[in-house]
Amino acid sequence: MSSNVPPRRRPPQRPPAPRRRPARPVTPAGGATLRLGKPRPRLRLVSLALTLVMLTFVVRLLQVQAVDASAYATKAEANRYLTATLAAERGTITDRDGVDLANTVDAYDILADPMLFTPTETDVDDAPQQAAELLAPIVNGDEKTIAKQLANYPASRNEIIAKQQSPQVWNQIKDLQSALADKAAKGDGANVLLGIFRQAHSKRVYPNGDLAAGVIGFVNAEGKGSGGLEQQFNTELAGKDGTITYAQSGGRRIPTAGVREKAAEPGATVELTLNRDIQWAAQQAITEQVQESDADRGYVIVQDTQTGEILAMANAPGYDPNDLSKAYSSALGNAALTDAYEPGSVSKLMSMAAVLDTGAATAATHVTVPGTLPRADRVFHDDVDHGTWHLTLNGVLAKSSNIGTILAAEQLGKTQKQANSVLYSYLSKFGIGQHTGLGFPGETAGILAKPQDWNASQQYTIPFGQGLSLNALQATSVYSTIANGGVRIAPTLVRGTTGADGRFVPTATPKQTRVVSEQTATTLSRMLESVVGDEQGTGIKARIAGYRVAGKTGTANRVDPETGLYSGYTASFMGFAPADKPRVTVSCVIQNPTRGSYFGGQICGPVFKKVMEFALKSLQVPPTGTKAPSLPVEWNPSKS
Repeated sequence: MSSNVPPRRRPPQRPPAPRRRPARPVTPAGGATLRLGKPRPRLRLVSLALTLVMLTFVVRLLQVQAVDASAYATKAEANRYLTATLAAERGTITDRDGVDLANTVDAYDILADPMLFTPTETDVDDAPQQAAELLAPIVNGDEKTIAKQLANYPASRNEIIAKQQSPQVWNQIKDLQSALADKAAKGDGANVLLGIFRQAHSKRVYPNGDLAAGVIGFVNAEGKGSGGLEQQFNTELAGKDGTITYAQSGGRRIPTAGVREKAAEPGATVELTLNRDIQWAAQQAITEQVQESDADRGYVIVQDTQTGEILAMANAPGYDPNDLSKAYSSALGNAALTDAYEPGSVSKLMSMAAVLDTGAATAATHVTVPGTLPRADRVFHDDVDHGTWHLTLNGVLAKSSNIGTILAAEQLGKTQKQANSVLYSYLSKFGIGQHTGLGFPGETAGILAKPQDWNASQQYTIPFGQGLSLNALQATSVYSTIANGGVRIAPTLVRGTTGADGRFVPTATPKQTRVVSEQTATTLSRMLESVVGDEQGTGIKARIAGYRVAGKTGTANRVDPETGLYSGYTASFMGFAPADKPRVTVSCVIQNPTRGSYFGGQICGPVFKKVMEFALKSLQVPPTGTKAPSLPVEWNPSKS
């Protein structure tokens, strides 16, 4: 049986691919056969080279991070980190009411890192010289010195180019740095000021100019006290500097690198006993009189008789501590404490105190005063020629008789030797020949020889104030002692200090010493009133309306400090008011007046009056309520 299914067709088969013939060697034109190189040897060679390179890096990395890690870290720290001083702010000096007499303002020290001026860092061989030329005019410095500082690498990484510069000076430097940086970015030169920095630093300022400059003193270029209370209390005022260590790169601080800082401790505030207003009045008065008298100098001291506190201490001529370049070297000190001079008649108060306190005489004792008095190797006179005066002891003081004082002092002992010894003991109790206790730099203790060392003339001149020397504060303290009822209170100039913690530490209570009895002090006070109140007294120009005034004039031969010989005069007036209830002592001393009068009553009396009137009003001291007693100045020999 036949099938209708057609037969299956086979798919067409592709013809077999022709076999490729093996590559034939390329035959160059010369007929030699070339074969292709094998890649594996080359790969092995490259791999070996890379392995050696990587091995070198690994070894170096191990050396840097493990073997020599600390050494490299130290080098990195040295080049990266800078340590600078954080200057402590100097403490303020104020008057008794807290008014600033010396304070500080913002200023900058200009610093440099010498490493940043090397050729490596600047690509300039003479960067220190170029920088110095730019900086010297701005900071008012020496170009050669600055260049030497900037080239001081590797010996230094921190050089102080200028101290206590104003913000305006730093702004000039900063603007110049920016201008140089812009030029350097354009390829026009190098920024040779890249390594200049600033460090905040305070600058000492005296707001009142020359007011109380002799007392306050000044600081030197290093910011250290070099005169007056600035020097005496330098440790307290200076505080303690701190430090700051920070990272820098290319002369710029890296803010994210961390900072190690030890904060500075600010200095203490020193509060003085001075009253700024009274100080101003005293300074004005003495300056005017020194100029009018064409004198070498003068000083005025105002003291609180009840506390011993110094309310004013003025010198003329003075100086402005803000600008020492214009000050005369002779004016830089505090002459009221550093000048040792022979006081003359103001010293007679101590002789009278000894006579009264020992009972050798009274204020009414009769003293016959001849026109001349031969003693030892010389003949003594008074300031004016006269015949025989018949004075009371009160009259001897009122008329300031040298001869009368010698005669009175002789009554202190049965012999001159004994009298000398007694007088010396009282002079010592008044503080003569000893420091006042202020501890002020350069203060003189004066000169008071032992009585056994007094020569023939000294034993007669010392009673009226020649042959011994003292400073103005010592003399002022004598009058304050009498005003205080015979008790000497050691003078004070500082009330206390306030530290960084805000705690006020008062000055120790001043020492008190009884020198004479209260009765003696009262009698002396009445006798001093005769000097001012009696028409025969030498101090009538010191009278003050409404107040009883006790005081004494002085006109002494002056020792020339250059020759050591007597030349010119020392004029003075010292006293206190109100005499019935003493509150203030004022002293005035003028050295070597050469124009007009040289008598203490004539030129110092008016100064005393001006200053005393101002002080009494400032302290609101009420006028005297009683009249001064009238003590006899003379006695009538025909009625004795």
